[in-house]
Amino acid sequence: MPVTVFEATTAAALLAMAETPADLTLIEVGLGGRLDATNVIDRPLVSVIAPVDLDHAEFLGTDRAVIAGEKAGILKPGVPAVIARQAEDAMAVIEAEAARVGARLTVMGRDFDAWPERGAMAWQGEDRLLDLPAPALYGAHQIDNAALAVAVALELDLPEAAIVRGVETAQWPARMQRLTEGRYAEVAREADAELWLDGGHNPHAAAALADALSRMQARAPRPLALICGMLANKDAGGFFEALGDTGAHVFTVPFEGAAADPAALAAVAHGHGLGATPCEGLDAALDRAVRFGAGRVVICGSLYLAGEVLGADDITWPR
Repeated sequence: MPVTVFEATTAAALLAMAETPADLTLIEVGLGGRLDATNVIDRPLVSVIAPVDLDHAEFLGTDRAVIAGEKAGILKPGVPAVIARQAEDAMAVIEAEAARVGARLTVMGRDFDAWPERGAMAWQGEDRLLDLPAPALYGAHQIDNAALAVAVALELDLPEAAIVRGVETAQWPARMQRLTEGRYAEVAREADAELWLDGGHNPHAAAALADALSRMQARAPRPLALICGMLANKDAGGFFEALGDTGAHVFTVPFEGAAADPAALAAVAHGHGLGATPCEGLDAALDRAVRFGAGRVVICGSLYLAGEVLGADDITWPR
């Protein structure tokens, strides 16, 4: 079979990691898990499964239990696995596969949990309680994400001081990232508008974005606009359905690659109760958004679009 680009880059990455050993190496699957190129590692220190939901439907289908089966393909005999909070159908599949291969599960909501507490975060396991700082990343969903990372860190016997430092300093470009520098930020600032960037591109991510925005709007309401571009093979309907109650006006844009047509994307947004305007590009969309009176603008819908935004200025490109 022909070698795919992802397989080639995975091989190159593993070669680089072998030549420059790290204390720990984090390997994220590209698609699914069971048949993923990264799954050639026979015995990782720990396997981790984040919340399973619908994405890459053209390859994995639209049945969450089936997708969970693909994700569970990373479980290995004798290798501990840390599992995020899951829907019941996904969890049943993961537990069955773990029992089949002999992988010990540590599950959020059963073996550990976390919650916000007085502006910080509490993490509770079976034999310890940690008082941690609030995650540096914005959004209530980041409590769960941080909790999963803490459970993995404890599985690896990392020191508590390192865990505290990680929770309070972690940075993740294009995950509810406030843009304060660069030319796009300057356009927003001149209009007295906030500019945010989020690369979430499926219904699960859109639900997290909607929750973050609703909390933000409740605390400091401002007219809201979304500048959205998506790949043509993504679930735009599910994405906009999750954002339907935000009351935002959507400006749809193209980007380099297999992007959805802005007019078609605007029609989908409109079908879910959102005002929508197709635009010829990001600059035009941002100009229209601030002239429209938006005081809070969120660029969202695709990591490709997020990459174009961050790559527009050296000062905003992640380092």
